Amino acid sequence: MIRSVFRHLSPILAAVLIAAVAAPTSAEPAGPVVVSEFIYATAPYPQAHASTVVETRTGVIAAAWFGGAYERSPDVEIWFARRGPAGWETPVSVADGVQADGSRLPTWNPVLFQDPEGALHLFYKTGPSPSTWWGMERTSTDDGRSWSPPRRLPDGILGPIKNKPVVLADGTWLSPSSTETPAEEWSIHFERSEDRGQTWTSTPPVASPVGLAAIQPSLLFHPDGRLEAVARTRQGVLSMTWSNDGGRTWSPLAAIDLPNPNAGADAVTLRDGRQLIVYNHSAHLPGDPGHGPRWPLNLALSDDGVTWRKVLTLEDAPIKDGYAYPAIIQTRDGLVHLTYTYNRERIRHVVVDPSKLE
Repeated sequence: MIRSVFRHLSPILAAVLIAAVAAPTSAEPAGPVVVSEFIYATAPYPQAHASTVVETRTGVIAAAWFGGAYERSPDVEIWFARRGPAGWETPVSVADGVQADGSRLPTWNPVLFQDPEGALHLFYKTGPSPSTWWGMERTSTDDGRSWSPPRRLPDGILGPIKNKPVVLADGTWLSPSSTETPAEEWSIHFERSEDRGQTWTSTPPVASPVGLAAIQPSLLFHPDGRLEAVARTRQGVLSMTWSNDGGRTWSPLAAIDLPNPNAGADAVTLRDGRQLIVYNHSAHLPGDPGHGPRWPLNLALSDDGVTWRKVLTLEDAPIKDGYAYPAIIQTRDGLVHLTYTYNRERIRHVVVDPSKLE
């Protein structure tokens, strides 16, 4: 029918008009996920876990994670990769647990942190277990192409346990940390540096009068100047604590209205003031020494840090080891970058447009 209407027109003009009539009047809006990809296809180790993601001062996106035979294996090293114009570069090992006597210990939970005025920092842990590990650090002034010698953090300072430090308005670095004792007692605390990481002080453990055993906090900012930390627990819920004095003191732990299967989460304050968290929206039975299913993996938004609404499912297919230990940042272009463990085999990188999250 359309072609018969335009049969007396020139072939070129007819083709243009036919295309215009046949085209939809408006395009379907694109979804919030901009990129979803694996950082690497193959690796010289069978298992990977506990990723971290950062934007460097020059705008490079980089990630790190630990990889080896299995968690706690002495061969576990910290691996690092940058994302260039052609995609992710080949990962390289940037830290291992080789000791002075030649013996090896596993490395754990890298955290990348960009000093706004200086070097890129890689914090990680070395030791036989989470109850006996200690904090380590390396720095880079060239976006991770080369690194300083490893430095052990001072006694009593563990560094960020899983999630990124933040920089407060007065320039203080605030690092979210936690401890796990041999008796499996969990508690969170915070480490502050007023001299850009040269020296650190540690807060006391956050009180938990309702019995929430928490680790691995994330830090959020609120318009009234308060800080909030959201943390993993063994009691089937995510927890929160608040500070009115720049992270020096913290309120007792309380639950928020999101489930937690005893699994890591991470959160970020968006530039528009909303709070965004990435977490596993699944249950864990209190008293169970293990963890619940680490799927699905979801994003949730909050305006006040207390009431949250689930806004996006990133992964929902059941797999053996789930989608775990996510990390999240917002980059200077406004997009949100996430990395997470995919079935303990690889690390996935996802980019989300937060303007399309409601």
